[in-house]
Amino acid sequence: MRLTFIGADHEVTGSCHYLECGETKLLVDCGMEQGVNVYENAELPVSYAQIDYVLLTHAHIDHAGLLPFIYARGFRGKVVTTMATVDLCRIMLKDSAHIQEMEAEWKNRKARRAGEKEIPPLYTLNDAAGVINLLEGYEYDEIVELNDDITLRFIDAGHLLGSASIEVWCREGEETRKIVFSGDIGNINKPLIRDPQYIRDADYVVMECTYGDRSHPRSEEHVEELAQIIQETLDRGGNVVLPAFAVGRTQELLFFLRKIKLDHMVTGHSDFQVYVDSPLAVEATHVFKQNLLRCYDEETRELVESGINPIEFPGLKVTVTSDESKAINFDSRPKVIISASGMCDAGRIRHHLKHNLWRPECTIVFAGYQAVGTLGRSLVDGTDQVRLFGETIEVKAQIRMMEGLSGHADQDGLIRWIRAYKEKPKMTFIVHGDDKVCDIFADRLNREEGIPASAPFSGSVYDLAEGCWLKVTRGIPIQPEKESRRRADGIFARLVAAGERLCRVIKRNEAEPIRIWRNLPIRSMLFAINGIDRIDRKITKKFKEPQGGSGGQT
Repeated sequence: MRLTFIGADHEVTGSCHYLECGETKLLVDCGMEQGVNVYENAELPVSYAQIDYVLLTHAHIDHAGLLPFIYARGFRGKVVTTMATVDLCRIMLKDSAHIQEMEAEWKNRKARRAGEKEIPPLYTLNDAAGVINLLEGYEYDEIVELNDDITLRFIDAGHLLGSASIEVWCREGEETRKIVFSGDIGNINKPLIRDPQYIRDADYVVMECTYGDRSHPRSEEHVEELAQIIQETLDRGGNVVLPAFAVGRTQELLFFLRKIKLDHMVTGHSDFQVYVDSPLAVEATHVFKQNLLRCYDEETRELVESGINPIEFPGLKVTVTSDESKAINFDSRPKVIISASGMCDAGRIRHHLKHNLWRPECTIVFAGYQAVGTLGRSLVDGTDQVRLFGETIEVKAQIRMMEGLSGHADQDGLIRWIRAYKEKPKMTFIVHGDDKVCDIFADRLNREEGIPASAPFSGSVYDLAEGCWLKVTRGIPIQPEKESRRRADGIFARLVAAGERLCRVIKRNEAEPIRIWRNLPIRSMLFAINGIDRIDRKITKKFKEPQGGSGGQT
């Protein structure tokens, strides 16, 4: 009964934890790192082909974005999550795969011109489609018995549509332990979705601390602040550009803009247009509309039940095609543009920045966390110029940050969440925060709340049955070449994964050789082995040839 910390340890993105209980091996989240990270992530102690389940807290890419990657490298278990997260992952993972393919193609065009080695995408649309078929959704509060080792339940975390904290009961022999994975704990009084629901008991808690060192302003101020920004910018004849995460933040902004329009909070421009320019955001907005009343807060539910769409209003335009997107910047009328990605590292928002950053009459409004190393963070930190599509763009537009408009609980919300436990957990593991924030929040729990807490680094291992550390690691500073090496080794990793899957099938059936031979799929696999032997002989022959031999590319 072991818990190994893999990702988002003393870092904010790339969430991943490995849990071993009896014969069951599972991951909790499988997220992609975004921005610049400080420390290396430890490798899993087993291959991806050996993972039986991934428990997914929510659909954001920093929690779900590597699911296609592990599928490409042998994972064929189940991805267990909430119903709404299944719906969102179906669109978000395909969008992420499309970005990976497009970025690889762009880099490889440059590499070909420079005579350099090409690299494959991190994963492909086929990989995304494959792992989407493994998604399995459940309702909030439903008891799910995966097998004799693991039972679980999803509790609304109030962070995103479908987001959850996960209660996991682990059984190993006569021992049972309950561990709670907080996922991302939501901010209170957010539009559309419910406040986070509280859990009352656990032996162990794995808890995020993104904003564990600060407080958010009151959410009621955000509508007024956004209305003032729009008023001032439109009066100057400029555009308001809002980089926003396609899922969650875009829909919240639409909720605010509907109220601004309905209450006539912007004067002299009552017919101003609002563009949502992100195919992913458009699809995600449809998911928010479709039969998801169980996730909405009371105010939103009342609107929906009375026939009012809480995220639609006069003047709202959605664009899907690239031609529609380009047309926005050829329209000289002042407007509001919402586009992804929220940190400006990919997507159509970069085109809108190219057309608006150099204009002093425009305003770029950031409404979410900006990771270190992203274009968004550079703009928030006051850079004078940026490079976009090979051009140097002067930053003359106003840069505004709407503080506190976050999907994450602040320090008071985090403390409120952990105080809800009737008995203090035996240990609370602090994760998903900047390096110093993890230590600050763990120290606060220990000193002020009397809650045993630790902020582990990636690679640390804890024995849940015995209640002790089996391995304690320190952070290893990240090596810049690691990511490029991982991509370059992608084809080899896929071959290894295929071999491991074949070995697992053989081992499962070793007790019944006669039945295996009569089983056509297994016979086909034996023919595949002969094919592998032929490939092996060809590769061996190729590398035994003297340099300059007649062999072609392997």
